[in-house]
Formats: sequence, C-alpha cells, structure tokens
Amino acid sequence: MHSSQRVMCNPLDLAYRYQDIRASGSRDGTDHGEPRRSVHREAADPSVVLYRGRFYMFVSMSAGFWHSADLLRWEYRATSKLPALDYAPDVREIDGALYISASRKEANCPFFRSVDPLADDFVEVTPGTFPFWDPNLFQDDDGAVYLYWGCDNKTPLYGVRLSDTFERIGEPEPLIRADVAAHGWEQVGEDLAATPTRPEQDQLLALQGNPYIEGAWMTKHDGTYYLQYAAPATQLNTYADGYYTAPSPLGPFQYSLDSPFSSKPGGFITGAGHGSTFQDRHGNWWHASTMRISVNDDFERRIGIFPAGFDQDGVLFCNQNFADHPFVLPDGPFDPWTPPPWMLLSYKARTTASSAAPGHTPASAVDEDIRTWWAAGGRKPGESLTIDLGVSKTVHAVQVNLADHGLGDIAPPVPEGADWNPQFWRGIFPRHQPAETLVEVSQDGQRWTVVRDHRETDTDAPHAFIVLDAPLRARFVRVTGGRIPFDGVFAVSGVRVFGTGDGVAPRPVRARAGRVDGRTAHIEWDLATAATGYNIRYGRHPQKLYHSWLVYERTSLDLRSLNADAEYWVAVDAFGEGGIAPGETVPLM
Repeated sequence: MHSSQRVMCNPLDLAYRYQDIRASGSRDGTDHGEPRRSVHREAADPSVVLYRGRFYMFVSMSAGFWHSADLLRWEYRATSKLPALDYAPDVREIDGALYISASRKEANCPFFRSVDPLADDFVEVTPGTFPFWDPNLFQDDDGAVYLYWGCDNKTPLYGVRLSDTFERIGEPEPLIRADVAAHGWEQVGEDLAATPTRPEQDQLLALQGNPYIEGAWMTKHDGTYYLQYAAPATQLNTYADGYYTAPSPLGPFQYSLDSPFSSKPGGFITGAGHGSTFQDRHGNWWHASTMRISVNDDFERRIGIFPAGFDQDGVLFCNQNFADHPFVLPDGPFDPWTPPPWMLLSYKARTTASSAAPGHTPASAVDEDIRTWWAAGGRKPGESLTIDLGVSKTVHAVQVNLADHGLGDIAPPVPEGADWNPQFWRGIFPRHQPAETLVEVSQDGQRWTVVRDHRETDTDAPHAFIVLDAPLRARFVRVTGGRIPFDGVFAVSGVRVFGTGDGVAPRPVRARAGRVDGRTAHIEWDLATAATGYNIRYGRHPQKLYHSWLVYERTSLDLRSLNADAEYWVAVDAFGEGGIAPGETVPLM
C-alpha cells in the first residue's frame, strides 16, 4: 500500500480551535477564589452533510466550519456570521440549501441559510420562535421539515414538525427517555461503573443515576426513520450513540436492542457519541462522532469518523473494531468491515527524551492512552522524543498526537473583540496556533531519514498522520518539536507507529463468557503469545457481532453495556504486530 492510496486514522487531524475556559472550578478547589483557567483544543458534536459534492462539518466551539472533497483532507473556514458560542451546531440540506441552527436552551434559537458556505453567504432566516438544545433538522421525502432536540438528564428528546417560518406545528412530542434499568450502556460512570474515576467528575456525574440523553440525529432508510441519540455523558469513555425506529417522523418509536450502534470504550482514544450519519457520493455510509480526552477540562474533545451502514435486516451499525488504527478511504463502494491495513508496532516501546517534566515521562507517549502524555522539561525549541521498537520493523505510517500541557498558565487572554461569553467565562481564540514537528526514522539510531518536516511551515497538525511514500525498515522513530502553540512545552500523548512486524499473528483465544445480570456479562480468555491486546466483539446474532471493546494486557472484561431483554454472542480476537486472530463465537449464557 502506497501513499497514493487514501488512508486515515482517528482522531481526525484538524486545526481544532483553542478555548479559554475559566469556569471549571477554582484553583484552590473551593467555590470561591480565583477561577482555574484551562486553555485547550476542543471540537465536538459533529454534524456532517454532503452538499454539492463537498462535505461540510460543523462542530461545537469552532467559530467556523470544516469542508472536504474526500473526507481525508479538511480545511477550516472561519465565519463571523454564525453564533460561535452556541453549542452543537446542526447542518442539514433543506430544499437545496444548507440550514444551520445551534443551542441556546433558554433563549429562542435562530436559523441560518447558505447556498455557498465557502462564500460566507450565511443569512439569518429567522431569529427563532422557541428555545432548544442539541437540535437536528430533518426534511422528509414529502418536503415536510421536522426538528428534534434535547440535552438533559431529566427531560426527554422532543420532536415537532416546523412550518415554512420555523414555527412549531402543534405541541412537541416527547420521543426518547433514558431507561437505565434496561439499557446497560446508558449507565453513568467510567466503564459504565457508577463510581467516578476522578474527583472533578464527582460533581458533574452526580446525576442521581440519570444519564444525559442528547444529540439527536434523524436518518431515513428504506422507509424507516432512525432517531439516533447519545448517552450517558460526553466526558466518559462509554459515550455512545443508540437509536429508535419508527414508521413515521414522529413515531411511535421503538427502541433498538442493537443499541448502541456507535461505541468505542477502549483503545488510544475513546468515546463515539453525539454524532451524525451520512452517505458519501458512492453511497457508502459513515458516522462522525465525539471522542473524548477530558483531562484539561471535561469538554476537551476530538472528532472521529467511522464506516457505518445498514444490514439486510435494517440494523444500523458502525464498525469500530480498531477504530483508532489506520483505515483505507475508498474511491467507490466498499465493505465497511474491512480490517486495518497495518497493525500497531509501538505499544510500550522503549522511549527516551531530551528532557521530561515531572509526572510526564517518555513512556506516556507509547501507552496507548491519549489522556497521558510526555512533556518536555522546558520550553526551549528542539526538544525531542525517540521511540525504540526493539528490532527493525516495516513501518508504513506514523501518527503524532500532541497534548496541551499547562497552557492556562502561559497563554495570553482571548483578544478583545473575539468570541467571549462573560456569563460562562469562556472564549475562543480567533487565530490558529502552529503545531509543528519533525519526524525521522532510523535503522541504527545514527543515520536518520526525514519522513515529515513541518517546521517553519505554519502548519497546525495536532494529530498528524503520516503515511510514508514507501514502507521503510526502521527500528527508531524520533519526533522533534517545532513551533508549539503559545510557545508552550512540547508535549506528546502518542507516537503511534503502524506497519508489519516479522512475526506471525497470535494464536486464537476462546472466550469464557457468562451473564452476571441482565445488563452485565463477565468475559475471560487465556493469554495469547505475541498478542498486544484483545478486541472483544459482541452482538445479538452470531453473525452480527457489531459491537466491540478493545483492551491491552488484560484477560477479562466486565461488559456492562448489554440490553436486558436481548440475547448475545461474543468473540475475543487476539491481535499483535503480525495481525489479528479471530476468536470463536460463543453464546452469552
């Protein structure tokens, strides 16, 4: 596979906008005193449409939008004509134009129209007639327009038909409510366990056991209406999208036991909730969704795109097996279950660095966790991190993920006149910040080959994914910092090397799986030689293992995401540098 073939890797490498947030709790941990300041990138709640041959993506807190001709290369476009600080912007095509709305909750929400977004022709068509949060517009085949909305841990998602002037026709219909007793994946907690994993989560997750039900998105397929929604909370690894179906736009809706259809609780970056489902020009289905970091702030998030589709029985699915590994973007119809072309070579490789900040060792860059990172010991230019793969391997691609380290202490304030909300002490920096790196590989650690040099190019590449022009044999990978946002510390959450090792795939393992209760199963398997980790696949039919949970260095999993009324089957696939060994499918008893 050569660089001429289109390959991408989540999270998307976008010029995510920097936020200035000062309302996330005071520095001394009390309700008084100087507010804690966090400066970090954020993007979430992606709404993607294909319009006139180009993809348009609107995301929260971006003061603009992204566009792409191929889903691979995205270009940011700023605009001052849309409300930058309204959350969860929604974009849909209606009568041949794009219509955009976003969240205000307690104030009437305006609607905007565009026929040429790249010309910045956004026009407000109505200041709004009622308030809402997390909106989604949908136009049916007969021309009727509907709005779905909701974001709360107490109230349901609503739907209503709209008039030509965006007024409600009739009263809103309550459509979706949480049902934690039956839907395991809606439970609040990291790994769907109720106990918060970080002290700062305790306040936010004290939801009386109630998840947030939010992020509506409507898709019509073969005459059936699929109303998608997110739960339980955006800052959790289990943030996911489920769905209900109905024969008409406003119901009656029936819960799908195949929920959640989009879920990524394990791996380098987790979370796959509050998204949008769309088709490309070839008819392939995709799902874009929110992925979490949530370290500097709970709303520190990224965007992922995954192959999706509907099976012959109308089941909506999303392929999130190895969903933060490389995958090939097709130039025609394709099988959405195509496995990754290359495997991870760098997990827990030996690492050295020019310096390191306390608590941020070089090993944090190869532990397959975006929430930990190596940080240089100072802000001087040219700090570097070196990965030793142990032996020479065939390298096809390298992903370099940068982290925001301590920027709240050094970044200037958002300039006067920029997007700033004094009520929430929140602003968006108007200009991009260069995030530049030099990436080299070597066989012996002495003679180096440059594979990408972004230095002095004004490039903003926080998750640079570099596909080599041709595969190279290499043992060492070195990443050197160029210009860093706000002239801060060079910090790397993941140097991820992909290719092929010289060994064989691990031997297959067989799951030992049993139901603990209606929503929970306990799964065990034996350790497999040469396995880097295990991908647990499960589903409601032995040929439809549509859900997955990837783990490293473990031989058991408490799977708490099940629907209480459903039967399940499970398989555990062992994977390593030599490939994937599919496991035998067994029933959950």
